[in-house]
Amino acid sequence: MSRDYPLEKVRNFGIVAHVDAGKTTTSERILYYTGESHKIGEVHEGNTVTDWMEQERERGITITAAAITCFWNPSYMGTDTSKKVRFNVIDTPGHIDFTSEVKRSMRVLDGAVVVFDGVAGVEPQSETNWRYAEEAEVPRVCYINKLDRTGASFEKSYASILDRLSTKAVRMQIPIGLEDKFEGVIDLLGMKAYKFEGEMGKNVIAYDIPAEYLDEAKKYRAELVERIVENDDALM
Repeated sequence: MSRDYPLEKVRNFGIVAHVDAGKTTTSERILYYTGESHKIGEVHEGNTVTDWMEQERERGITITAAAITCFWNPSYMGTDTSKKVRFNVIDTPGHIDFTSEVKRSMRVLDGAVVVFDGVAGVEPQSETNWRYAEEAEVPRVCYINKLDRTGASFEKSYASILDRLSTKAVRMQIPIGLEDKFEGVIDLLGMKAYKFEGEMGKNVIAYDIPAEYLDEAKKYRAELVERIVENDDALM
């Protein structure tokens, strides 16, 4: 792809979080699912794309903000490759010692994915990063990670976001199961369920929402639609 890609098709977004919430692992998944890499790197193995410095690989943490590029077709545009959007993804440090890297990165972002540990919820550096995004007026998507860990709670993590970061946060997806029973997610926009199969969940499978989750999904979808309408005068 040319460096002079049409600006209207370019999006810069950052991945920010408290240390060990899973930012770099999330970046690796983005590269894999968009076809930019054919192997999912692991932080503990020291083979991730964004943690390229020797010190980062030895310590298992991100020290400097690193940029990666990938391309993705918006689902509503079908398979026309001319419609592909270029994503410049900035993987930022989570450790408090390198927080200045996060603040500098905010200046160039169109949006940010804020990653949370599904066991811990909002943590101190989560609040700091959120404040930086507020100051820079960067829109945010919250991503609750590690829901397969012992002690994980989607609802407690979501409640901590409402309590400590923003009362305007609204669910866009809900999990199917938790801890060792975690199976996938339900997308409340498309009203589809997704599970991840194969080695390290490499294969994404879409299927109908299980009957036992359907009422819950309809309830939270109604809340999502209501919140969208509240914030868009054209839909009132």
